[in-house]
Amino acid sequence: MPSSRTGKPPVQRASRRPAVPRPGRENPVQRLVTRARRAWDRPLTAYYLIVGGSMLITVLGLVMVYSASQVTALQMSLPGSYFFRKQLLAAVIGGILLFAASRMPVKLHRALAYPILAGAVFMMALVQVPGIGMSVNGNQNWISLGGSFQIQPSEFGKLALVLWGADLIARKQERKLLTQWKHMLVPLVPAAFLLLGLIMLGGDMGTAIILTAILFGLLWLAGAPTRLFTGVLSVAVVIGVILIETSPNRMARLACIGATEPRAQGADCWQAVHGIYALASGGLFGSGLGASVEKWGQLPEAHTDFIFAVTGEELGLAGTLSVLALFAALGYAGIRVAGRTKDPFVRYAAGGVTTWIIAQAVINIGAVLGLLPIAGVPLPLFSYGGSALLPTMFAIGLLIAFARDDPAARTALALRQPRFGRKRAGGSGAVRGPRRWNTMRRRASAARSSGER
Repeated sequence: MPSSRTGKPPVQRASRRPAVPRPGRENPVQRLVTRARRAWDRPLTAYYLIVGGSMLITVLGLVMVYSASQVTALQMSLPGSYFFRKQLLAAVIGGILLFAASRMPVKLHRALAYPILAGAVFMMALVQVPGIGMSVNGNQNWISLGGSFQIQPSEFGKLALVLWGADLIARKQERKLLTQWKHMLVPLVPAAFLLLGLIMLGGDMGTAIILTAILFGLLWLAGAPTRLFTGVLSVAVVIGVILIETSPNRMARLACIGATEPRAQGADCWQAVHGIYALASGGLFGSGLGASVEKWGQLPEAHTDFIFAVTGEELGLAGTLSVLALFAALGYAGIRVAGRTKDPFVRYAAGGVTTWIIAQAVINIGAVLGLLPIAGVPLPLFSYGGSALLPTMFAIGLLIAFARDDPAARTALALRQPRFGRKRAGGSGAVRGPRRWNTMRRRASAARSSGER
C-alpha cells in the first residue's frame, strides 16, 4: 500500500453515493387540491355533509322565514313572529324525527314502509271528504287539525313512496325478479299512479311532479331498460299535457316563463316578475337582512314559495350561491351514500330521498328565476311549512342513518374517542399514572439525545 508523505497510510474515503433526484415540490395550489381530495375521500365525508348541510339550510331557512313573514303576519293582524314561531316548533319536532330516524336500524325502516304508505293513502283520501278537507290557494290538499294548524298529507306521500318503493324493489332484486318488465312495473307504477290521482283530485300539480320524479328515480336506480323507462315517461308526459291544457291557470303559468312585465301575453305574471325584481335589486351582497322591499305586499307568498327571491334581495348573490352550494353538497352526499352501499334497500331509499330533495329544490328555484313555471312547491328545509318540513327532516334522518351504516364510516366512528369524560382502558388510575409518566420521560430523553446529536 503506498504511503503518504508523513509515512502514514492514506485515509480511504468512502465512495460517494449516486445523487438521487429530489421530487419536484408541489406548488401551493396542487398541495391544496391534494389535501382537498384526501379530505373528500374520507369515510365520514358524506355523513358530515348531510348533517352539516341540512342543519345549515334549516337554520338559515328559519332566519329567512322570520324576515320574510313579518309583513304578512302584520297585514293579517298577527304578531310579527307568528309564522316564525310555528316554523320553529315544526323544526323542533322535525329534529326529533330526524334523530329518531338516524338511530333506527335498516330493518325498522323497511318495517315502517307499509304503515306509512297506508297512513298517507288514508289521509290523502280524507282530504276529498267534505267537511274534513280544506282548500288553500285553490288546491284541496289540506286537513285542519284545529286552530291555525293544518296538515298536507301529500307531503307524507313522498316519504311513503320512497320507503315503500325502495323496500319493494329491494325484495324483488333479492329474488332476481327485476329482469322481467312486469315485476319492474307492478305494483310500483300502479301504486304511484294511485298517489298521483289522489293528489291531482285536489289540483296540486307541483307535488304530483315531485312524486313523478321520485318514481323515475327509483326505476332508474333499479336498472329499468330504456324502452320501459321511455314508455312510462311518455305516459306521464301525455297525462301532464292534458292536465295543463285543460287548466287556464296552468297555461297562464307556462306563459310567464321568462316574463319581464307583470302582464305577459295576456297572463298575470305579477308574482314571477316581482321575484325577478327582488333578485335583481339584491346585487352582490344584498340590501341587508330584513331590508327587503318586495316583501311589503309586492311579492306574494314571500315566506313560502318565493323565499329564495327574498333571500337574493336581502343577502344578494353571495347568499343565493351559498344556498345552492348547500343543496349541491347535500345532493352529492346522497348520491355517494347510494353509490357506495351494498344493501339494495339503502341504495334505492337514499337515491329516492336525494331525487326528491334535489328535484323539489330545482323546481322551486327554477320558478323563482323565471326558468320554469311556478309549481307552488316549497324549497326543502328552507320555506315556511310544517307539513313539508316534518317528512323532509325524517328523510334526512334516513340519509344520516345510511351514511353511518357504511362499514368504513362505522369503523371511523368507532375509532373516534371523546377527549374528556372517558377513562382509558388498561387498569386503575394508580397504575396508569406511572406508566404515562414513564412514557413521557422516555419521550423527553429521546428528544434530548436527538437534540445533542
